Amino acid sequence: QVQLVESGGGLVQAGGSLRLSCAASGRTFSSYAMAWFRQAPGKEREFVAAIRWSGGSTDYADSVKGRFTISRDNAKNTVYLQMNSLKPEDTAVYYCAADRVITIATMTSTKTYDYWGQGTQVTVSS
Repeated sequence: QVQLVESGGGLVQAGGSLRLSCAASGRTFSSYAMAWFRQAPGKEREFVAAIRWSGGSTDYADSVKGRFTISRDNAKNTVYLQMNSLKPEDTAVYYCAADRVITIATMTSTKTYDYWGQGTQVTVSS
């Protein structure tokens, strides 16, 4: 069982930066792949970024590539999402998710992930 708690959201002006954190419980955190999703009002939850258990492989949605960076610290049971050059269209509730196995074919689907956090709000003003 894995429990996830996000933090670090807030209000920022366009062009600014935020770093989200997702703290995980459980001794087997290092064996889980982790991901960030986001959901804007009236829209479906969408994939943002994913990182494999070792941290050696990452993937990003095209909309955030070059601006966002996902990383993890297995010693601290924490995954991060560094968000730079934020745009108003990045406004959403951001969720972290975990699953033991993800693939290129499955990592963007919400159905892949067994564990979810409660979300943290990110608002980017223009």
